[in-house]
Amino acid sequence: MAQIARPFWQRKTLEDMDLQEWESLCDGCGLCCLQKLEDEDDPSAIYYTRVACKLLDLNTCQCSNYAQRREFVPDCIQLTPTDAAGFAWLPPTCGYRLVAEGKDLPVWHHLVCGDRKAVHAAGISQAGRMLAENAVPEDDWEDQIIFRVG
Repeated sequence: MAQIARPFWQRKTLEDMDLQEWESLCDGCGLCCLQKLEDEDDPSAIYYTRVACKLLDLNTCQCSNYAQRREFVPDCIQLTPTDAAGFAWLPPTCGYRLVAEGKDLPVWHHLVCGDRKAVHAAGISQAGRMLAENAVPEDDWEDQIIFRVG
């Protein structure tokens, strides 16, 4: 009897993935595109706000100009496999972080369930709950904190 091959994210390291596999790890939650605050007293603590990057679509959680995002948002972080050790700032549900930590993807991840909208149905994303970057003065971002990592 033939064995069923394990999914690529269970049998490959991040470095061994091709570009399509790598990009597919993104669950489309948009959380990495929310504005974050650092605690001066605890540099390991990162606070996520509901304030979205100016390029993030507030309803779909997709970047409106992914290919050229760094031209419009120079400090946009490009995730790469070589940066995996530093992924602790990503939300604990992030596919990149989970695979980097040797964990499996959750049941709502599109690679597991086949539905790209499952991340929204599961309440993981902030779809429809985010605020536009220009709608909130930066001094008020602290009032929009939704969770902490680290």
